[in-house]
Amino acid sequence: MTLADTCILIACLLPIVCAWIAKQKGFGKPRREGGFDNHNPRQWLAGLQGLPARAHAAQLNSFEALPLFIAGVLVAERMQATQGTVDALAIAFIAARIAYIAAYLADRANLRSVVWLIGVGCCIALFFVG
Repeated sequence: MTLADTCILIACLLPIVCAWIAKQKGFGKPRREGGFDNHNPRQWLAGLQGLPARAHAAQLNSFEALPLFIAGVLVAERMQATQGTVDALAIAFIAARIAYIAAYLADRANLRSVVWLIGVGCCIALFFVG
C-alpha cells in the first residue's frame, strides 16, 4: 500500500472524527434532555448550534471531498505518475483537510475557504501528474 493509499484511508476517517465532535455533547444524556437521538439522528443534528453544528458541517463537507480525492489518487497511480509526487499531493490534501476542519471548528470562514481551495487544488493536480 502506498502512502497515498494510506491517505485515502485517513481521508475516509476524517468525517467520522467530525461526527464524533458534533455528537459528543449529546452522548450519555437522555433524548428528552437533548441527548443524542439515535432514532432520528438527522433531525437531532439539524438542531445543533455553535461548535457542534460546525463540526457536523465539516463532516458533511469531508464526505463531499472524498470522491474527487479518491479518484485523483487512483487516476494518478493508474497513469503511473511518480509515486513521490502522488504521495506529496495526497499528504498536502490531508493537511489541508485537517486545517479545513480546524478552521471550521474555530469559525474562521476565510481561512477555511483558503484551505478548502488548496485541498481541491491538490485533488485536481493529481489528475495531471501522470
